[in-house]
Amino acid sequence: MTPRSTPPPGEETPRPTRRTTPAAATPAAAPKAPKAPKVPKAAKAPKAPKPRSAKAGTGKAAKPDPAAAGTATGPTADEAPATGPAPAASDLTPAATAPAPAERPATVTAPTEPGAVAVAPAKPGPADAPVPLPGRSASPAPLPEQGGHAPAPGQGVQPAPPLGADDRGRLLSGTHHEPHGVLGARPETGGGVVFRVLRPYAKAVTVLADGMRAQLLDEGDGFFAGVVPLDAVPEYRLLITYDDNEIEVDDPYRFLPALGDLDLHLIGEGRHEELWKALGAQPLVHQSCTGTRFTVWAPNARGVRVVGDFNYWDGTGYPMRSLGGTGVWELFLPGVGEGALYKFQITRPDGSFTMRADPMARRTEVPPANASVVTDSDYEWQDAEWMATRAARPVHEAPFSVYEVHLASWRPGLTYRQLAEQLPAYVADLGFTHVEMMPVAEHPFGGSWGYQVTGFYAPTSRMGGPDDFRFLVDALHRAGVGVIVDWVPAHFPRDDWALAEFDGRPLYEHEDPLKSAHPDWGTLEFDYGRKEVRNFLVANATYWCEEFHVDGLRVDAVASMLYLDYSREEGQWVPNQHGGRENLDAVAFLQEMNATVYRRNPGVVTIAEESTAWDGVTRATHHTGPGGFGGLGFGLKWNMGWMHDSLGYVAKEPVHRKYHHHEMTFSMVYAYSENYCLPISHDEVVHGKRSLVSKMPGDWWQQRATHRAYLGFMWSHPGKQLLFMGQEFAQGAEWSEAYGPDWWLLDPSYGAEAEHRGVRDLVRDLNTTYSATPALWERDTVPEGFAWVAGDAAEDNVFAFLRYDADGSPLLAVSHFSPVVRHDYPIGVPDDVVAWAEVLNTDAARYGGSGIQHTEPLKPEATGHHGRPASLRVTLPPLATVWFRPA
Repeated sequence: MTPRSTPPPGEETPRPTRRTTPAAATPAAAPKAPKAPKVPKAAKAPKAPKPRSAKAGTGKAAKPDPAAAGTATGPTADEAPATGPAPAASDLTPAATAPAPAERPATVTAPTEPGAVAVAPAKPGPADAPVPLPGRSASPAPLPEQGGHAPAPGQGVQPAPPLGADDRGRLLSGTHHEPHGVLGARPETGGGVVFRVLRPYAKAVTVLADGMRAQLLDEGDGFFAGVVPLDAVPEYRLLITYDDNEIEVDDPYRFLPALGDLDLHLIGEGRHEELWKALGAQPLVHQSCTGTRFTVWAPNARGVRVVGDFNYWDGTGYPMRSLGGTGVWELFLPGVGEGALYKFQITRPDGSFTMRADPMARRTEVPPANASVVTDSDYEWQDAEWMATRAARPVHEAPFSVYEVHLASWRPGLTYRQLAEQLPAYVADLGFTHVEMMPVAEHPFGGSWGYQVTGFYAPTSRMGGPDDFRFLVDALHRAGVGVIVDWVPAHFPRDDWALAEFDGRPLYEHEDPLKSAHPDWGTLEFDYGRKEVRNFLVANATYWCEEFHVDGLRVDAVASMLYLDYSREEGQWVPNQHGGRENLDAVAFLQEMNATVYRRNPGVVTIAEESTAWDGVTRATHHTGPGGFGGLGFGLKWNMGWMHDSLGYVAKEPVHRKYHHHEMTFSMVYAYSENYCLPISHDEVVHGKRSLVSKMPGDWWQQRATHRAYLGFMWSHPGKQLLFMGQEFAQGAEWSEAYGPDWWLLDPSYGAEAEHRGVRDLVRDLNTTYSATPALWERDTVPEGFAWVAGDAAEDNVFAFLRYDADGSPLLAVSHFSPVVRHDYPIGVPDDVVAWAEVLNTDAARYGGSGIQHTEPLKPEATGHHGRPASLRVTLPPLATVWFRPA
């Protein structure tokens, strides 16, 4: 289980400071509802430069100008932006009557609008004179399809039917479920087309169509409306007039929903396997207009608005619509494009506001800022050959040697693209088949190492954008290295701008505190029994495999998911319906996740960090075990028992090891119960546990020798291997996420550089020999691939065994954990091998050892030993592992 680093006592998880936006757009905490409603006061309008227009000819919406709309962090959670006019306390809770219209401020300035085109201020003239627009005539021609004259401002525009008090109040208080039914344009029963717009701070709103402009009437509170004598709703835009400029924009409320019925059906069923394409912020072309579709699942919300740097973080004019009974809210914003910052302003069931980052955001601001970022990928992958061949051999029957890395500290300060210049070459040179990255999903607190995730669909922006991460994965694949990422579906932090009580009630977490609060880390556990939450996580697993071409997921803290009583005392947990301690919802989730990932992504492997004896972790989901459960469906499981026992053995003084001999042999009692990976991970070299070499007893030479012998034993033992960064060159210090590995130990100017480089050379040769020797990996998971030769030589601290490939070709591994030389030591061997050649010796001088080796092939004697018909007479170096193969 990964220890979770938390801030020191008295400090909270870092969160962004408030934006320094103009006064009228500065977020204010939602006040408590008073006893009697108050008339809202007019808010001061923001001052802003004219917005930039869309880039011509790019096909993409213009990026908003951050300088024109405040700084980059956005409002924090539980802060509601002031509206225009600012909502009174009565607007934040259900009101019996609609707020009275407020007096409009004397001076207003246009905020940046999505898709806005700045228009020069009109010259003085008659109040109803048309304002010339770029490329338009001052006296527009009538619309041919209308068959009549187009109305000029103030001419032909009739008052719209009064907006009902309920609709007005709910729009202003952020609790309207169907704003598109009130705003936008629609035919009027008595003839003509009624237009209604909500634009706080505006002085005037004019409807523009082909050959037509019609100025709407001011209804107060930012509403503008009017009935225009037209036969049908035209294609139109809006000209918004502020005190010192005008901008032309598309009306978001003239568009049909941009999310289809099939998507909504699959979301409602909890079966949308490509959920990231349906929810979140998706740039697209909708009804011939370029913009971004915003969708969010918030079934308990009374209303949802989109806020961002494109509207001064004021969502008054941007309410979303609720799509049926799915709990999904949607709004298409024309002109908003890649790079825009946004959040969702949610009205909770009690009427208060909360600002939330998008749970489906595919890009985020750099922490501690926490706004979501609109993004779209145009990356062109170059790893087609890798992707086409990675499924050629099952993982458990293939060489699988993993280098675990914490990207942010491997080479501190490097970006994803800079890492792509160094990491693939380094790992490939050492012969590792895969890299395992500690969590790369966005997380607010670096000290958690990524294990407290808030952005499950976004690679952390600390080192670049999503396409930059794609570039790193691509570079590793082109170097012949697979990519595994740590994935954390067990829990999430309580940050009030993220998932916790997302829409005002428990949503992603279980509503029962006994099932939601994680006792070890102060976090919240997912409600695996809720279909939408399960869908969120299952889709997330396949998202990383499909969008980023990762080759595996190492699932963190599986044991904490499987048991209802995990780290809980009596009375702190509730049994399942059968009276047991198994979390049946979590079991069903893990089975569905594995089945979905393997079905959709051939060649991918899932790996469980599971520290108990749960039966069938790597058994197929459709095969029922003795406990009555189907398998969880993982491809591999970390062998935590082997790790604990073997490290305990080598940490003992050699003279005491004979009393703990069983700790090195016990793993073979259960070696074939699961498909195992042998991990020496980050968990074992932090928090006072010491680095791998520093766990070893004795002087510096003995520590390094035992370190090398242990690695040789590990690489020859059944199971795959994982080694954390820094241990490949025997770093003496514990790992720190702030500093990373001690690369200076490999500097030629350092006196002991050769000793550390020797250990790294050994790791390279271990991997090279391992990959070239099928006996070490082809039959890892079946008894036929292993046989003890000397498993009871406790007095000598010797372990000897044979490994076999599918053709029966053997490899003999002998590990000696005493600091003495043993000459003519008999080792029993088969009698069908003419001679044995030493292929690897951890005591070789070039690794920093004493140089006791077998330079010539050894011929077996006819004298049997260890129950074998023949035997070898070998010289066992001190604290060393030696491998032999048929000569």
